[in-house]
Amino acid sequence: MTLPHGPMRPTLGEPPQTGPLPDPAAVDPAVLATLLARHGWVRRGGPTARYGRWTPPEGTDPGVSLLVPAGDGFDDAVELLTDAVTALARSATPSARAILLALALPGDELQWYRDLAAPAGATTPGAAPWEDTERLRHAARAMLAAGAKAGRTRAAYFGARLDAWAGDFLDRVLVVGGAPGLTAYTPAPEGRAAVTTLVRALEALRDAVDYRRVSGGGEAFENAVQSGVSRELVESVQELVRGATAGRITVAWSAAAGTPGGFGDRRIAVEFSPGDLPALDEAADLLERIEPAVAVTLVGLVVRLKRADPAGPGGVRLRVLGGAEVDEVKVRLPDPAYRLAAEAHLAGTPVRISGRLERRGGFRRLTRPTGLEPCGLEDAERERLLKTLGEGRGE
Repeated sequence: MTLPHGPMRPTLGEPPQTGPLPDPAAVDPAVLATLLARHGWVRRGGPTARYGRWTPPEGTDPGVSLLVPAGDGFDDAVELLTDAVTALARSATPSARAILLALALPGDELQWYRDLAAPAGATTPGAAPWEDTERLRHAARAMLAAGAKAGRTRAAYFGARLDAWAGDFLDRVLVVGGAPGLTAYTPAPEGRAAVTTLVRALEALRDAVDYRRVSGGGEAFENAVQSGVSRELVESVQELVRGATAGRITVAWSAAAGTPGGFGDRRIAVEFSPGDLPALDEAADLLERIEPAVAVTLVGLVVRLKRADPAGPGGVRLRVLGGAEVDEVKVRLPDPAYRLAAEAHLAGTPVRISGRLERRGGFRRLTRPTGLEPCGLEDAERERLLKTLGEGRGE
């Protein structure tokens, strides 16, 4: 899904803004009808009629109705769809904006909610503070990133691994709203692997938490890794729940792309509560502990060197070019290897090195380094890599 550029494209770190109106000529009447039904609008007229008249949920916007053709093959289909889009844009019905967004930016719709306790002496919850809005956004962003990583490969703890992959996915997500509810539209069908994995992982985590609370055993968390559960996912759920009476995640599949295989017509909704936090804390610790260090041989450019003793060991930071799915690693080298790394840095030459990528520090540290050596690159390739590094630093 290609999103429009400019100020109408909010991200998971920015406040919501009004989205663009869909092009009526590009609206599929069947998709519009599906979205209207999903949001509680009522269709008037027989099932075989050429047109259907839709009215909003009772009591939300009296007097408003949309005439939607049964297909796009009628002569007046575009005219009717234009009237329908205009009416939705002017409607006071809360669901009208969501329907327009789903038409303009088709994708799977994920929603996060935080149920907040009412202030003392009040009968209804008060307005959510700015901090709560930020917590909801951080939780949503972390959850989507965890789903994107698990959609690529399974791991109990990712750390910094696949950060670039998750970042690319998040760049294609549109978010609207704020606390206590937030909605994100993810690209469909091209972004489906992340979302379907996330749904299965959340359901597996819900089952594992229930098993832990009933049986006292934590082995279900380890088994749930194969469904996409990771420490990062657990932490995102913790963030969603803390300070609230409950946290919920719902998913509605793109009406244009259809329901992915294996999900049928069932409603996707997963809820967690503060009572789950002890089990989630245990799960987060366990999942980091069971993820092993990774033996790697990587190629990288030396971007920083530091040592206190001119003749002693020193620390080196490498921008990873290949061999590991992290952006940078730190490694401590003995004097001869440190000197070699310094020479490679001055020459702009990548180095090859083997070691163990340790989970401590989020897989950003290479231990037991061996075999450091410069590796030659063609001039054109070296220039391309240096240019890429410059862009990564904002130069």
